Amino acid sequence: MSTSPVHSTGSGSPTRRRASPTQVDTQQRVDYDEVLESEVFIDVNKLRKYARHGIPDDLRAHTSWKLTTHSRKKAHATMHVANEFTQRKARLEAYQEIDKENVDVSKRVRGEVNRFLMRTKKDSLVNPHSAPAVFEAVICAYINCNNHIDYSPALVQMCAPFVATMKDECDVYSGFERLADIMYESALDNNINKRVALFLSYFRTMMPELYNYFEEEDVDVGEWASSWLRYLLAKEMPIRSLLRLWDVYFSMPDFVEFHSFVCLGMVYDPEGDVHAILKHLKDSLEDLEQSEIRSVLLRLPQMNISQVINQAYNIRSEIQARYGNIGGLGDSRNGR
Repeated sequence: MSTSPVHSTGSGSPTRRRASPTQVDTQQRVDYDEVLESEVFIDVNKLRKYARHGIPDDLRAHTSWKLTTHSRKKAHATMHVANEFTQRKARLEAYQEIDKENVDVSKRVRGEVNRFLMRTKKDSLVNPHSAPAVFEAVICAYINCNNHIDYSPALVQMCAPFVATMKDECDVYSGFERLADIMYESALDNNINKRVALFLSYFRTMMPELYNYFEEEDVDVGEWASSWLRYLLAKEMPIRSLLRLWDVYFSMPDFVEFHSFVCLGMVYDPEGDVHAILKHLKDSLEDLEQSEIRSVLLRLPQMNISQVINQAYNIRSEIQARYGNIGGLGDSRNGR
């Protein structure tokens, strides 16, 4: 995470200068290298701490993104390097044995990947020549191993960050499989309809003017809220912003619960009448029509994820202060 240098106040006594972006990036690199170059144990807690402030693109696959295959329930302090190597070898062998042929799914994946590449070609982080085959193999393998999962175009969006991040197809599959399993297990524990209903309840209570305006404009709040909550903003957020957001998520033991507060924070502006996302499009909420509102909510602009995360923490604290029991929308055990 970079910060701007602080210059003289003009009073004759310059303020203390903060680290420049280059200095911050250099220190960030040193911090990660110190952890990742360990020959015996990797300090998982340090990786989680650093990831909250962003991960250099070329290190993302080696840091908290591998934690999608690590235990979420136990906050392990260390990861044994030799064990990780052995486990990865076992995952590779297991992946090679999986049937990756599925004619019906393959055709649908190819179509959705083509649409994804067309939509993101101006800021694409995936190779348009090699990526389609990776998407196809990984998603077909996952569905072939999970007969209870039906194909959805959202699987392509959920897989895309792993394709953009991981070099090896096996690692793409391992990360995607773990995340997909986490989301499936979460849906079993906390039905999406209940999560959406609770989200809308808090939205209506905390932002009544905005909620009423959406109703007046016939904006289907349930449509975008359901997608946001179900797919971790993978369908709506530009991939660079999504990577930064998931850096934070994968550093958390219970990111699914925290995600609900991120979604609330995305539509909350403490100043009142100016909507936090919609102000990227226009200065006045009243100038937006239904089609424009829907378009922005389903195709979000690039965002300052650090601000979004801070807003989410503030939202969670405010809800807890108002209601005490936050009723399944999030988990009060998550600390900052």
